[in-house]
Amino acid sequence: MLTAGVARTCLTPFWGVELTGWGYYIQRTWQRVHDDLHATALVVDDGHHQAVLLTLDLMVIDVEFTRRTRERIHRETGLPPDAILLTCSHSHNAPAAGGLLGVGECDRDYEDWASRQAATAAILAWKNRAPARLSTAHAELHGQSFNRTRPGGVVDPTVTTLKVEDLQGCPVAFVVNFGAHPTVTTDWRPYDVSRDLPGEVCDLIEQALPGVTALYVQGACGDVNFLREFIDEERHHEPARMLASVALECQIDAPSTYSEQVACAREIARLPTRRWTLDEIHQDRDEAERRLQSRDATHWRESFGRSMTNRPDDMVKRHGGDELKAVMAMARFKMEWTDRILLDLETRPEYLETEVQTLRLGDLFITSNSSEFFSPFALDVRRQSQVPELMLACYSNGRIGYLPDAHDIQARSYAGFQSPKYCNQFPFTDESGPAMCTAMLRTVERCQNR
Repeated sequence: MLTAGVARTCLTPFWGVELTGWGYYIQRTWQRVHDDLHATALVVDDGHHQAVLLTLDLMVIDVEFTRRTRERIHRETGLPPDAILLTCSHSHNAPAAGGLLGVGECDRDYEDWASRQAATAAILAWKNRAPARLSTAHAELHGQSFNRTRPGGVVDPTVTTLKVEDLQGCPVAFVVNFGAHPTVTTDWRPYDVSRDLPGEVCDLIEQALPGVTALYVQGACGDVNFLREFIDEERHHEPARMLASVALECQIDAPSTYSEQVACAREIARLPTRRWTLDEIHQDRDEAERRLQSRDATHWRESFGRSMTNRPDDMVKRHGGDELKAVMAMARFKMEWTDRILLDLETRPEYLETEVQTLRLGDLFITSNSSEFFSPFALDVRRQSQVPELMLACYSNGRIGYLPDAHDIQARSYAGFQSPKYCNQFPFTDESGPAMCTAMLRTVERCQNR
């Protein structure tokens, strides 16, 4: 018989911690708490194997945060680290636990505390286990998001859900998975701590199902935003309400899962990259030095503004409307990233290793990677896996930045050309995304065959 437990702890940062991912060197220390951040854990046990889904209201986490948290959970529960999946909502009104150069300083004390809080949620969920039934279902949500990298680009519209009930039929936990950037409130509440849309979806589900604890799993949103018309104080509730409604409706008549099997599979994927050229590095460095010395803020949109930010005018706005300040911040970034990359430019391997993990909870499969995954790859994984109930959990167990497809790599876009710089990585190639898909599909297959 399956048993399951759920628990939640607080991740709201203490005073002085910066929020992550809104611009270069803004020093965005939070000023207000709009809604508390959470670590929420679901543990499922089939009597032989266990799996832990741990959702975190953080922007990103690194492999060291993952390692420490898994070790803390393992020491207390005996659960194998390979069975523990950590995944982030990617709210841009939250801190990171693992640095991204220039877009928000990390606080080591907060990182350690957040790891302890996350482990505590999983430990309490483990101790709360009770007999349970699972039901999983999916639907589609259209007209709320768009591909921000190209006109008419694809998005993954799939909403996948898992409901956990006790044997009396009372809901205990509800998991919802969808992929779109959770930046609906960031532009007009930039200094507020908030879970943004994932938090609102969880709140709506918990209001609809008293006694339930909701978890949000962020999907493939490297190239997807919610419609910009929702970035508004009056309309920002609309996509959360639509998503919560679709998630709840698809579970109304969902039967209990046929399988009660729990399984996990994990491997290290080796993704091809290409070494930065000296010309690319020196071009960045020479321009940055010139601008910093001369305080030159002319024509930056036509040079580094094309790749350093998706929307150059927004970067000026985020620096209080001071164009010179914005340009100097971007020039500073270029100096610092070239300092870092030159340290081991010739000796670093021309590939990147990163974790891929899949959990099986009955009929549901949750396959994860540590990137900002692009939609064409997500759709490819769905098609090739032929798994009806599949969640894609991105921003999981580490952070490797955007994993763009060939279109963005060839365009030398923000995702293809800038993201590797703040992650201190080599750029991905046209073969990187397919290699990630292949590794994910292998772990799904291993969970199917166990």
